[in-house]
Amino acid sequence: MLRVGAHTSISGGVQNAVEAQVDIGGNCGQIFTHSPQVWKHTPADDEDVEAFQSLSERHDIGPWMIHASYLVNLCTPKDDLREKSVTSMQQELDAAERLDVPYVNVHLGAHTGAGVDGGLANAASALDELVVPEGVTLLVESDAGSGTKLGGQFEHLAQVLDDCSHDLEVCVDTAHAFAAGYDLSTAKGVKDTLTEFDDVVGLDHLQFFHLNDSKHGCGTNKDEHAHIGEGEIGSEGFETLLNDPRVRDRPFVLETPTEDGKSYAWNVDRVRELRDDE
Repeated sequence: MLRVGAHTSISGGVQNAVEAQVDIGGNCGQIFTHSPQVWKHTPADDEDVEAFQSLSERHDIGPWMIHASYLVNLCTPKDDLREKSVTSMQQELDAAERLDVPYVNVHLGAHTGAGVDGGLANAASALDELVVPEGVTLLVESDAGSGTKLGGQFEHLAQVLDDCSHDLEVCVDTAHAFAAGYDLSTAKGVKDTLTEFDDVVGLDHLQFFHLNDSKHGCGTNKDEHAHIGEGEIGSEGFETLLNDPRVRDRPFVLETPTEDGKSYAWNVDRVRELRDDE
């Protein structure tokens, strides 16, 4: 079964993310546990946690993934930012265990002068400080690669997976990968990209997709999402990806915009149209 959903809000209670997923026709999803622009983390009420779990089970929505705060920078050479980042990540992992959410996803961040090797070493060692609960998997996300941000090259992801003592896995964002130079706009490009990922990281480590089209061209390092099939990646690329037997069983979460009269529901429907068995 195709698992496709979107990032939904927990405003008013974490259980509301499930209701929003039902409304758009999704059957998996992603949430923030708090505002991604602040460090403050307030745990959900026990009643809300129970409602989130029961509603997810009732509507067969899953897997869910928690996206870490945008403030987290695992690559940083700054001790204070590293400490805040590790603390925030531990809170996300603990929240995932409490909510029975199997995945926590994080960007590696920017090395801000530490260099590529230094930044990747910083990220691996910061992740090593975490206590990952049983039943929760920590994902590192591919990046668009602007400035000193790391994770745009598959080699970056492979190095962190190799150097970290935890069993990390990967979430590939299609818009990020495209912006970082991996051409997903053609059938050949998608197949070649998946083969390269397999050679460098291993497709067995690819556990989740962020499914986003891109408003900018391949290799521009510009991260701005578009509706599925209506950006620079286009329908051919997504149709190929969604039907490739190597990854068709992975869950796909949308982070597409709400504009031009198109919402998450439109994009969920578009994904299903591009999938052969839907």
